[in-house]
Amino acid sequence: MANRAEIPTSNSALIAMIADEDTVVGFLLAGVGNVDLRRKTNYLIVDSKTTVKQIEDAFKEFTSRDDIAIVLISQYVANMIRFLVDSYNKPVPAILEVPSKDHPYDPGRDSVLSRVKYLFSAESVASGRR
Repeated sequence: MANRAEIPTSNSALIAMIADEDTVVGFLLAGVGNVDLRRKTNYLIVDSKTTVKQIEDAFKEFTSRDDIAIVLISQYVANMIRFLVDSYNKPVPAILEVPSKDHPYDPGRDSVLSRVKYLFSAESVASGRR
């Protein structure tokens, strides 16, 4: 319990989004959106004009902010910056890959799912179960 990551409780923690317009708008309608005093948002809409550098910068910004607890990223966008997503190893903010309307979900490329599979396979081997 001593090494657990703390989520700030003075304000509610935010969910950040990096995804296509339809996915982001859906979450914004559900109340996920936030604009702070510096006009910084907690989302990035990815379209054909969005560069990989902009996606990388948004990912780095969202994962370094203290007020964000979860970063939702469309799987096809995560594939564009797979090296960053796979190398991220902090518990907070948690990175969750979500499917999008135009790109099918591939569980084989989901970094969270592959880590969970690895942990359970390592745990079952260590305990003698299979």
